[in-house]
Amino acid sequence: MSGLLADKNAAVERVRALLNSTQGCTLIGIVGKPGAGKSTLSQYISESINSPQLAVLPMDGFHLSNAVLAELHRADRKGAPDTFDVAGFIALLTRIRNEEDSHIYYPIFDRSIEESIAAQGVISSETKVVIVEGNYLLHQEDGWQNVAKILHETWYIDIDDELRIERLIARHIAYGKSESAAEQWARGSDERNAELIALGAERADYVIRLD
Repeated sequence: MSGLLADKNAAVERVRALLNSTQGCTLIGIVGKPGAGKSTLSQYISESINSPQLAVLPMDGFHLSNAVLAELHRADRKGAPDTFDVAGFIALLTRIRNEEDSHIYYPIFDRSIEESIAAQGVISSETKVVIVEGNYLLHQEDGWQNVAKILHETWYIDIDDELRIERLIARHIAYGKSESAAEQWARGSDERNAELIALGAERADYVIRLD
């Protein structure tokens, strides 16, 4: 890692600086283990700056559908690197980077139904900074190795693992899993994915500590 962002307010100031200096559209990747707080940090930055020139793009919209995962026998590993449409995600990022005068639509993952909904989000032509948040932006296999080449910079969230897992369990329960199923998933499938994500930490441009 080549730099540190002291806290979430330092992250806000970094984005402000990019908004004030950027020509074209800058893509910032925020990476972290499941439950690390990627969406929370992205929302905090977005609400703090409150500018139509800033957009947040979650990677989760590119989950393969439950029907496709069942057909591929990967439903029990939903959230693993090979359960996403990586090529589609890369194509979208490439469009955002290159098509400055277009409105570009993207899918959003709805946790209440555990499926993605097409064209629910939009990157407008006036956008100058896009925060791309997701687990595998620094992953080096399954096609993900081509993502970081498109991003202008990447941030890795560092957080206490037990706190992260507790929050993850609570999230799973909130979306309908039983307490035992939530803990099993968080400490099983989610944690295997977390180990893969951690391998990319050293490739991030910045690390930010959250609690």
